[in-house]
Amino acid sequence: MARAYVGLGANLGDRAATLLRAVALLGDENGVEVVSVSSFRDTEPVGLVEQPRFLNGAVELETRLPPRELLARLLAVEARLGRRRDGHRFGPRAIDLDLLLYEGEEVDEPGLTVPHPRLRERRFALEPLAELDPGLVVAGGETVGKLLARLQ
Repeated sequence: MARAYVGLGANLGDRAATLLRAVALLGDENGVEVVSVSSFRDTEPVGLVEQPRFLNGAVELETRLPPRELLARLLAVEARLGRRRDGHRFGPRAIDLDLLLYEGEEVDEPGLTVPHPRLRERRFALEPLAELDPGLVVAGGETVGKLLARLQ
């Protein structure tokens, strides 16, 4: 089983209920076990700032799925929860599930980059990861805690 970390975000509707439903749906997937879930935090939008605030968190998973298949499951959960991908890339969304880390692996394929390409610059992603495991090592040997401290 591989350990993976997924970022959670929503800024439309009942944000907390949507994030909790996403975690439940992930746990229902074959080959996926939810290990732990961070607390949720209210955050400012990034990129397109004229939109509602986000609720963000992270979930730690154990999975038998390879990264590409796990990503496909994340996208399927997003679709089930009403995510539409026809608007602004960083615009409002009912749910956003990002594969942040996968068992210390580095993946660079069309449509899939792990660690998440903007992880190092996003406090809203690093804070919940640090809550789950501040010593978690990101590819390149730096811990989530050190990356977060650099943003302070």
